[in-house]
Amino acid sequence: MITALLVGVFGVAGALLRFAVDSWFARRPGTHPHWPWATLVVNAAGSFIIGLSLGAAGQLGLGAEWHTALASGLAGGLTTFSSWTTATVRLVGEARYRAAALNIAVNLVAGLLAAALGLALAG
Repeated sequence: MITALLVGVFGVAGALLRFAVDSWFARRPGTHPHWPWATLVVNAAGSFIIGLSLGAAGQLGLGAEWHTALASGLAGGLTTFSSWTTATVRLVGEARYRAAALNIAVNLVAGLLAAALGLALAG
């Protein structure tokens, strides 16, 4: 029961953080409006959080419920696979094939590097 409550609380926090990042990028002058910057940032941050929590849970002796709360709750509420894929499909629909390929590659590499950094920092 405590794990479900933690996931819910952290999930709300992640969703609110996602909203804040989206809002910040939407108001930022000079940000290219047709590139999914906010999605890239939250997905990389979520990968970092999961890597960090996975490593820290073992190092700090935190129970599985805390890793679950951070990974499924916070990172799950923060990240968005659906926005990433939809943005990629939109770029393809606009015949911006290079941008679509770059969106796929950058999100993948940033996510992998962020997860590895989180694990390394926790280890």
